[in-house]
Amino acid sequence: MNKGVIYIIYGVSGSGKTTVGRALAGELNIPFFDADDFHPEANIQKMSAGSPLNDIDREPWLQKIATEIINWNTDKGAVLACSALKKKYRKTLESIDKQYVKWIFLDGSFDLIASRLEARENHFFKKTMLTSQFESLEPPENDILIKIDKSIDKIINEIKSTLDTDTSELGLIGLGVMGKSLAKNLLSKDFKLSVYNRHVDQIEVDVAKKFVLEQSDTDTIVGFDDLKKFVDSLAQPRTIMLMVNAGKPVDLVIDELLPYLSEEDCIIDGGNSHYKATLERSKRLAEKRIHFLGTGISGGEEGALKGPSIMPGGSKTAYNRSGKYLEAIAAKDKKKNSCCTYIGPEGSGHFVKMVHNGIEYAEMQLLAETYHILRFYAGKTPVQISNIFNSWINNGLKSYLLEITSDLLLKTEGKDFLIDKILDKAGQKGTGGWSTNAALELGVALPTISESVMARNVSGIKSERIKASEIYQFSTSSNSIDDTSFISDLEKAFLATSIINHHIGFKLLKESSEVYKWQLNLSEIARIWTNGCIIRSNLMEQISSLLLDNNDTSLLLFPEIVKTMKSNINSLSEIVGTGLTAGFSLTVLSAATNYFLTYTSAQSSANIIQAQRDYFGAHTYQRVDKPIDEYFHTNWKN
Repeated sequence: MNKGVIYIIYGVSGSGKTTVGRALAGELNIPFFDADDFHPEANIQKMSAGSPLNDIDREPWLQKIATEIINWNTDKGAVLACSALKKKYRKTLESIDKQYVKWIFLDGSFDLIASRLEARENHFFKKTMLTSQFESLEPPENDILIKIDKSIDKIINEIKSTLDTDTSELGLIGLGVMGKSLAKNLLSKDFKLSVYNRHVDQIEVDVAKKFVLEQSDTDTIVGFDDLKKFVDSLAQPRTIMLMVNAGKPVDLVIDELLPYLSEEDCIIDGGNSHYKATLERSKRLAEKRIHFLGTGISGGEEGALKGPSIMPGGSKTAYNRSGKYLEAIAAKDKKKNSCCTYIGPEGSGHFVKMVHNGIEYAEMQLLAETYHILRFYAGKTPVQISNIFNSWINNGLKSYLLEITSDLLLKTEGKDFLIDKILDKAGQKGTGGWSTNAALELGVALPTISESVMARNVSGIKSERIKASEIYQFSTSSNSIDDTSFISDLEKAFLATSIINHHIGFKLLKESSEVYKWQLNLSEIARIWTNGCIIRSNLMEQISSLLLDNNDTSLLLFPEIVKTMKSNINSLSEIVGTGLTAGFSLTVLSAATNYFLTYTSAQSSANIIQAQRDYFGAHTYQRVDKPIDEYFHTNWKN
């Protein structure tokens, strides 16, 4: 161990600081000191009388210990046992360079520690003071955290493993495109990393070792194709990130890992897993006292490398310990805060990522429809459309998707635009459809997102579409139009649709939070979507600000949004009418219009549906002229 290092064992009284401290000092062959021995007599008398110390009492005591730490640091180092419950106490004790101080927090439940205190003899600390200690405790953020419900030998081995400079801070399994990019990101933040990739003869051979060789500018990475050696290379409690394909591969990797893991280890699933599968995995691993974080990651290959948006959900204990890695590699918002936050319990992280992808599906389809009507109705070239999109960006509609669409339209292959050579058959990985299914289960309207999924499905039947076009021989029409007026209306329609789409996505998040009791912070979710992710935009920044103190308010009801919608909704209706009349399919633009007109109508057509349901199925109905809790049935034939 480094000469002069001070190891401070801290936690509430009864957590075993003295016992663990003495044992660790013996293992490291350095002196042990107990902070209690430095209390002035007045403090001891006060505690013996059953009264807790206040900050005024503690100040001279902490300053005295801080002076001693300077002396120990110039010698061979030391182990100190000290309660250090508050961050400001710990800051006072850091009287030397932080690199020479190792904080080790002993974590235990109130009941466990209370039982230990009851068994103590001849000690001035009483059980009645334990409550105040737990109330004062400010848990660690980046310190070594050790659970105390195990033998002293296991505790010491776990501490030594964590302190061992030959071990890695975390491990990553799966070196596909995203896995490699995240690994490089972690290395750029100076974390010591172990990576693992399976070995498959003639298919996946020495993937991890080759990747390590490519990182010639760092010596903080080791690679494995042996899973046990990979796990053994990690400091305990371990943090292991999985970057493997969602579905069965995740379960297979977890099953392979389990024989080598220990209690309190943490697994982070960084793939696009279904939130219900994440919930099941969390429960299964919790039974083995292993933590699980279902973590959505958005940003693609570039985001993974330079800083994605990260949405972890699951064990709060695991996030408090392992979240530092995720926060470090995430993108930063305008205030330089990490675009990573603890989302909530269970499968909430992957649910939020699923909704993110649903919003993304609709935004992509909106852009596709906008391009299509500009190209084939307004007769604009890809270059002209790119210029139009850039003007919208400059007008305040800046978004990542609008920017990349503007860029891709300029790509040529020879004398042709590459966009004209791409088959109009859209692929998908299922997350958009998952959003639709979740909305159906929760009873939330999701038209823009659902229609974008359906549009991809219809695009997939290319050969049948060709045959239908030959049979029907419909053609699109383009009348003489006023360019300036049309493009202005289209810009307004684009903005209105995007607002409606985001409103719909956040409605799904709000409902899931209430039904599943996740207590989602919608403003914070929007904030971490302002950079790094695919749907980052100026609009997202506005949403984050609007929701900051109004978590329960629907987006379309904010005065600022109402003003914008009133200025743009007529243009949206005009564009949809014009496009449909001219023979163009505008699925998301149409869905947004229909949703908004229904959402803003005090009287809808649903009374006819209720009458129909009662007519053929005696499902009953409510009346506008009767109390809301009364239901009626009518014999409609008489």
